[in-house]
Amino acid sequence: MRMHRGSSKDGRPRSRPSETLPLSASPDDVALDLEVARAGRSERSSVRVARGTPIREAIRSVAGSPEGCAVLVDGVPVPLDLPVDRPMSLVIVPTFSGG
Repeated sequence: MRMHRGSSKDGRPRSRPSETLPLSASPDDVALDLEVARAGRSERSSVRVARGTPIREAIRSVAGSPEGCAVLVDGVPVPLDLPVDRPMSLVIVPTFSGG
């Protein structure tokens, strides 16, 4: 009996999948330290994102909506669409709150 090419019942032993790095250790990941400064207190967190991810997406993962925030890198404001290309420390300053 001849099985078609994609059959899993052809009797050959299955090869093991190649070892892959977990996402947290991917060479394309970049570590970000985030500090959200609110009303005299700061909340710190760390996150890993893929190289090229806009800062907006990193902020969304820890601080909610990035709109209405000022983001500082080394004390200098940066745009939310800036792609992450290296490890960075971001200070996020919400500019409005409430509803």
